[in-house]
Amino acid sequence: MHCSTARRIDANVIGLNAHPQGTLVDRAITLLGVSACSADELSVRVLGLPNAPRAVAERLAAALLGADPRVRQQPDGRWALVAMAQGSPLLEECAFAVVDVETTGMQATGEDRVTEIAVVIVHGTRREVIFDSLVNPGRPIPSRIVQLTGITDEMVRAAPGFCDVVEQVCAALAGRVFVAHNARFDWGFVCAEVKRTRDLALDGPRLCTVRLARRLIRQEPSYSLGSLANKFGLEFPARHRAAGDALVTGMLLELLLRAARERGARTLADLETLHRTPVSECGP
Repeated sequence: MHCSTARRIDANVIGLNAHPQGTLVDRAITLLGVSACSADELSVRVLGLPNAPRAVAERLAAALLGADPRVRQQPDGRWALVAMAQGSPLLEECAFAVVDVETTGMQATGEDRVTEIAVVIVHGTRREVIFDSLVNPGRPIPSRIVQLTGITDEMVRAAPGFCDVVEQVCAALAGRVFVAHNARFDWGFVCAEVKRTRDLALDGPRLCTVRLARRLIRQEPSYSLGSLANKFGLEFPARHRAAGDALVTGMLLELLLRAARERGARTLADLETLHRTPVSECGP
């Protein structure tokens, strides 16, 4: 794998953040995702003001994007997404927020809700549960879910609702790379709950340990968390509970990061490139 040149930066600037959604801001972020833009370009392509004087365009761009943590103004005056403006941090500089949620079902944007959430930080040699809570979903937990997780209606009756823990969850995720095993599921539920309770959108880098494992550990019969844990001798403190699964996912992430480094990955950008690479192109 080609290793991109990196300079040491504050890795927090490329991590996850929560922000309000707005049509003009979203349009600007989409445009900046392609390339950095001057205030004049933003004035024309986002604000629809082709004849705005440069000083006016610069003031408008600053008002639109100046407080957005995803964006920085470069020394040449152009606006760029933070990853483009700052470069990509070395893997050892990155803090990873490994997340696991237990839920009432599979439909994040439907009637299903989170019943438990845990966040484990993996950063260098540190691996630690920094948030772990049962969550009252405000609805009965189906019997099949009770059998799988052991979480009952009685256990969550006195637990906080997601609206009561959302600030702590966002703080645990802020400035970190979101990681989960089958990340689409956990990301979908966390995003839905944050949007529902605070009307905020989560944005930032995220990685799936299933995808990484398929690219770094070839020809396994199963890439479930249980199967990979058995392969590497990782012991579950509590299976199908948020903190237990998040801790084991954190252990797996550490193994995958070592394997990625052996493949030449030095930066978060290198890891994200590997994460996107089709399995067929990852070699034996």
